[in-house]
Amino acid sequence: MSHSLRVIFAGTPEFAAAALAAIHGAGFAVPLVLTQPDRPAGRGMKLQASPVKRYAQEHGLAVAQPTSLRRAGKYPQEAAAGIEQLRATPHDVMVVAAYGLILPQEVLDIPRFGCINIHASLLPRWRGAAPIHRAIEAGDAQTGITLMQMDAGLDTGAMLSEVRTPISADDTTATLHDRLAADGAQLIVDALIELERSGKLTSIPQPADGVTYAEKIAKHEAALDWRRPAEALARQVRAFDPFPGGAGTLDDGSTVKIWAATAVASPASGSNKAPGTIVEVAPDGVLVACGEGALRLTQLQKPGGKRLPVREFIAGSPLAAGQRFQLP
Repeated sequence: MSHSLRVIFAGTPEFAAAALAAIHGAGFAVPLVLTQPDRPAGRGMKLQASPVKRYAQEHGLAVAQPTSLRRAGKYPQEAAAGIEQLRATPHDVMVVAAYGLILPQEVLDIPRFGCINIHASLLPRWRGAAPIHRAIEAGDAQTGITLMQMDAGLDTGAMLSEVRTPISADDTTATLHDRLAADGAQLIVDALIELERSGKLTSIPQPADGVTYAEKIAKHEAALDWRRPAEALARQVRAFDPFPGGAGTLDDGSTVKIWAATAVASPASGSNKAPGTIVEVAPDGVLVACGEGALRLTQLQKPGGKRLPVREFIAGSPLAAGQRFQLP
């Protein structure tokens, strides 16, 4: 099936690549794909193309990678060239998903149907960079995808449509990301079909109440503060899988990555232990005292090693009751 609507796509990570694949696969013309410049990654720190760029190249789509699209920023010449390329590329709408560059009003005004953003939260909750992580970390019961007509603010535009999904007790950022990427891909294709059919999409302004911001995840957040409730730490571990993971530093200075953990009521033997104290070491989990309750660690990793079920981890890296994790 082919469509007359021409779509410029702007995005960078896997989340965005899923949407690009759906739009292209549905038969929409994609005359240009914007994505972030290649970045060094991996052990050799070689330049690597983004998932969006890889998809575009594999399917013969034109790619542009401007460093900036803001004339007033650090790269005015690159921005001017990027904006000129957008003006010179015939298109009807721009779809943006986790692109990573700020789009000034000048860019938003180029397509006749404006720019539609695929955002991984139920706006206005979790505007900003890390909505999937923060929804799990906060203990939200549900999240979803919102399609938004972009304006110059940070995720402040009018809402076009949404789809909701529950956050289950074992969801990690990895599992929720994949579900939301698929939902977002379907939602944007449906919206583009409707836009082509009727020439417009109904929008409603975001409510003023309930606004929260999802700050970008920083590496230092990996350290678990054992003075917090076990329930909160269990959510933190799930929210930070696959990045940056949970982390603890034992009293001997060795670090342990914590990839899976569940909160439990403190056993009688651990109810009076200081937060961070290992209460019990067993093949089904390492129990650590917390500010409230205890955390059972079930998947661990030592530096340079692999993620291991706790049964295998303790066979090669002995842990003992009474040892303590340091408080950050």
